Amino acid sequence: MTSPAPSPFRQPKAVWAVAFACVISFMGIGLVDPILPAISADLHASPSQVTLLFTSYLVVMAVAMLVTGWVSSRIGAKWTLIAGLVLIVVFSALAGTSDSVGGIIGFRAGWGLGNALFVATSLAVIVAAASGGFSGAIILYEAALGLGIAIGPLLGGALGHISWRGPFYGVAVLMTLALLATVMLVRPQPKPARKTSLLDPLKALRHRGLLIMSLTALCYNWGFFTVLGYAPFPMELDAIQLGLVFTGWGLMVAIFSVAGAPWLQRRLGLARTLYGNLALFAVVIFVIAVFVDNRPVLIAAVIVAGVFIGVNNTLTTQAVMMVAPVERPVASAAYGFVRFIGGGLAPFAAGQLAEHFNVHVPFVIGACAILVGIAILATGHRDLVRAESNQAQLDAHAGRGERDAELSEATEAATGTPS
Repeated sequence: MTSPAPSPFRQPKAVWAVAFACVISFMGIGLVDPILPAISADLHASPSQVTLLFTSYLVVMAVAMLVTGWVSSRIGAKWTLIAGLVLIVVFSALAGTSDSVGGIIGFRAGWGLGNALFVATSLAVIVAAASGGFSGAIILYEAALGLGIAIGPLLGGALGHISWRGPFYGVAVLMTLALLATVMLVRPQPKPARKTSLLDPLKALRHRGLLIMSLTALCYNWGFFTVLGYAPFPMELDAIQLGLVFTGWGLMVAIFSVAGAPWLQRRLGLARTLYGNLALFAVVIFVIAVFVDNRPVLIAAVIVAGVFIGVNNTLTTQAVMMVAPVERPVASAAYGFVRFIGGGLAPFAAGQLAEHFNVHVPFVIGACAILVGIAILATGHRDLVRAESNQAQLDAHAGRGERDAELSEATEAATGTPS
């Protein structure tokens, strides 16, 4: 008889320290949402200029993902986490001191570099050190992501109501706390036997399954960050009101990352859940495109979009880690590089499209991008089936208190510690 799966929330202190830092790190994604209109007004910048706060952050983060494995394999996972956190503290504080949009955009780029070092390594550390099996580790990671995304807009709205500089200083303070927790609670790890090459993540994309999942995520993130990066402008709300709207959205992301995604996968299977979820997300963005001038419908649709983002975040991350025939840190870096390119370019493109055509066009393009993602995903159906089978085997081993050989190998690659 198979033992019940352990709770993903019963973890060692080191895992909780990294998870706490993840919450703060992911707060940075939604933190600027409520203050975008205020920055635009105070610094006399157009919406498309202000959306570059997302673009510089995410594009630099995407490109920097390619070097995270190279850095981590040379200085170790703990010191990579610390380096990322230090950069986030420094550049978020500098963004708060800036008097120009260009300055903030530049400091957000540095923030993105720190986030790349932290995010790619934190996923590998949590997967390696967490109890409760592979699915439990991913659920914990996505719970941290969802919680951070939910809290970020609320904090951004509250501090942004005082000054648009407040959210940047707030992140610097909170990330300092996360840095102290990481220093004290995460144990130093020996360097791995094999050092990762700078080209390893790009070489990993030659594997068909990983490339298909990554391109699907690029299309999905185009829709995701069109909503996140541009929807605040047509809402025409103040910082507090925008913070509340995107907190509702973030709560949907968190709830459906942790509870909705596993429930749907058990009943429908991985492939059908992903196809259906992406299709419904595209429908919601089409609704936003049509009713972008109707504030109540726009607000409701943005909040509902969090449901589909939460489900997709968890299941796509699991599928990528299972389908990639390379070490998980390398797979995470390759996947992050491709998907965050889509997320980074989408907000700026949305601003340009709205200025040159009308406010409906960016959301139509975002919805169409997701439909393209579904078509790409369908070409890798067999890879999804294999990913689900591999995941079931790992979780069965975890339920019996065993450690799968492939997971042990990934753990050693991620932390340098033989399992």
